[in-house]
Amino acid sequence: MSASAAAQTAAPVNDKREIRGWAFYDWANSAFSTTVGTVFLGPYLASLAAEAAKAYSDGMARLGGIPIAPDSFLPYCVSISVGLQVLFLPILGAIADYSHLRKQMMRLFAAIGGVATVLLFFTVAETWWLGGLLFILANLAFGAAMVFYNSYLPDIASEDRRDSVSSYGWAMGYLGGGLLLVLNLAFYQFRETLGVPTDLAVRINLASAGVWWLGWSLYTWTRLRARHARRTLPPGEGYVSVGFRQLMGTLRELRHFPETLKFLLAYFLYNDGIQTVIAVSATFAAAPIVRGGIELDQSTLIVIILMIQFVAFGGALLWGKLAGWVGAKRSILISLVIWAGVVIYAYGGLQGETRVLQFWILGAFIAVVMGGSQAISRSLFAQMIPAGKEAEFYSFYEVSERGTSWTGPLLFGLMNQAFGSLRPAILSLIFFFVMGLILLPFVNVKKAIEDARRAPGV
Repeated sequence: MSASAAAQTAAPVNDKREIRGWAFYDWANSAFSTTVGTVFLGPYLASLAAEAAKAYSDGMARLGGIPIAPDSFLPYCVSISVGLQVLFLPILGAIADYSHLRKQMMRLFAAIGGVATVLLFFTVAETWWLGGLLFILANLAFGAAMVFYNSYLPDIASEDRRDSVSSYGWAMGYLGGGLLLVLNLAFYQFRETLGVPTDLAVRINLASAGVWWLGWSLYTWTRLRARHARRTLPPGEGYVSVGFRQLMGTLRELRHFPETLKFLLAYFLYNDGIQTVIAVSATFAAAPIVRGGIELDQSTLIVIILMIQFVAFGGALLWGKLAGWVGAKRSILISLVIWAGVVIYAYGGLQGETRVLQFWILGAFIAVVMGGSQAISRSLFAQMIPAGKEAEFYSFYEVSERGTSWTGPLLFGLMNQAFGSLRPAILSLIFFFVMGLILLPFVNVKKAIEDARRAPGV
């Protein structure tokens, strides 16, 4: 083994410089989630598609001859990107684990995602469909890079530090994504004073998320170490074929990790509830009272979104400390109780003249548990992974985070349609948190860790 390869293999854990560089990737890519995914792209694409739909009597835009409702265009693109993630992420994780090219692959997909986001600037009325295609590419790359990012956690932090390190990463994500969103919202609010047309202001904001993603990622690449020497391929083999073979072997070996599988099942369920609450909360807040909403004006809603973003920074750090006090699994259970309380109160409360104040308070509760429950889940899962298969196992984890997120929105939509109100639809999401509360206590964390340690390394 060369000196450089030995140095990579013996790279230290709990190095503050490397942990800071790792966490700054969350700071970098969260701009895509906030500026692009949460605020600006959806309404902008819907408006462009609606303009294109004026050419047809049925109010539908056309893409390749297929009729598309303007408000449904981005959700369709989200579904396509999620389907591609389900298809590609496990094989990418297997290739990364076999080849030891995690850092290079993370850097590649971060660059693809960042460039695709910058190119959203060129989405105009004549090329309204381009925004959807670029989003699909960017979101697929976002998920792929996150697989390799998450898989670094067991390498850079010892078991006793993983909860706090994971929480630190989530907190930096909320802070970075929130900071750029503040700047972009300020630019958007003052666009007329600056003499910038509305569509150009939106396009500049979308592109800024890609520049932020690419620029801050450079800090990560200078701090994050490659952990192992690159593995040479067998004669006549390619990384794809070797990756498929390794993935098939891992799927056969999953029966040796029953507690890890139980945790993944519980995570599939309660995280689906979390993702759905996050996804539908703005719709619920803005909807008219007669449809079960709160009828918040847009400016109030934007301020509350920013509040949630910055309070979540402190919440993620708080949950890292809570996990140290009461244990990771117990801290997740506490968060699920709070999540269940949130949906119950959203169903029965948030009424009358004080509903805006009530939503502020409820938003603060969501912010406190939002990052914490996800950060601790990530660090707990890190302890249940066999050495050498981090990226592969985190590809399953990332697929569960995004690939199953259609069940919550589907249940929400069906309940809203059946009852004609958003309130029962919100209450129905308690199913996911209750199932998490039922299943998670049956996960034997100690046995899961022991099973992972007994597994032969790759």
